[in-house]
Amino acid sequence: MADSNFVDYVKICCRTGKGGSGSVHFYRDKKVAKGGPDGGDGGRGGDIILRGNKQLWTLIHLKYRKHIIATAGEPGSYQNMKGADGEDVILDVPIGTTVRDEITGEQEHEITHDGQEIIIVKGGRGGLGNSHFASPTNQSPHHAQPGEPGKEEWKILELKILADVGLVGFPNAGKSTLLSVVSAAKPEIANYPFTTLVPNLGIVRYRGAQSFVMADIPGIIEGASEGKGLGLRFLRHIERNSVLLFMVPCDAPDIVAEYQILLKELEKFNPTLLDKSRILAVSKCDMADDELLGELKKELKAKSRKLKKVPVVFFSSASGKGIPELLDVLWKTING
Repeated sequence: MADSNFVDYVKICCRTGKGGSGSVHFYRDKKVAKGGPDGGDGGRGGDIILRGNKQLWTLIHLKYRKHIIATAGEPGSYQNMKGADGEDVILDVPIGTTVRDEITGEQEHEITHDGQEIIIVKGGRGGLGNSHFASPTNQSPHHAQPGEPGKEEWKILELKILADVGLVGFPNAGKSTLLSVVSAAKPEIANYPFTTLVPNLGIVRYRGAQSFVMADIPGIIEGASEGKGLGLRFLRHIERNSVLLFMVPCDAPDIVAEYQILLKELEKFNPTLLDKSRILAVSKCDMADDELLGELKKELKAKSRKLKKVPVVFFSSASGKGIPELLDVLWKTING
């Protein structure tokens, strides 16, 4: 996913169509000089609709389309003819797109499957024609309803990527390097924090024909759940991953403490994230000799109560050591 092509956040102005007005009309022909009311109803205004499309993976097609405008309904006519409805505007979006109100910030809708259609802003209703207002005491009503006005609302569309495994860790923990080693994805890799600024997806081949999808989520910092850095923009992508792979480098001052900080940020953002399966992966183990690795394993075993039975795997993307074991644990967890 190139940085310029992956767009996961857009703000659009949705303007729906006005409803057509009802008609005031009375039936007339060469044999009937004063017929009853036969004014038709006005057509409804066009809606703004989102439709899930599994072929899309980005919101880039909406990045420069700020104003979405539906057409108005046509007025009613004689002989109880209803006016034509306004034309709806249907926006195709990737699976996992959510809709939030720009003012309240509340999530209103989420696209969860292909072909799903959701009206995000409804057009105005058409007015009733004068035929609806006839009564025994008023057999010739000279009034009809005007159509309802359309609405203008700003909506925020955000995309949550879907993957089997989501990589969670602080910046420069080796997430992009792991993805590049186990899949054909080519994320940007450099020896400085925040190299990854957009999520990257890769298909991981496992023992022949089997495979699963791994997502490299940009690095989290402490306080991300409160909006520090670009935390809120990144954390939402974790919500649609089945398994969370927490990555902490072996040279971290306290591996368990870093893991718990990451866990705490996820809990603050969305407590339900703690219900997902978790694995702790200690990365960059090529920097440690066998003696140091042995001490690290003993230390983590002593702190196993804090880890609450979370599987721990040691690996190195540079040397490939531990990668097969890591993939075995991931596959077992995904299918468990």
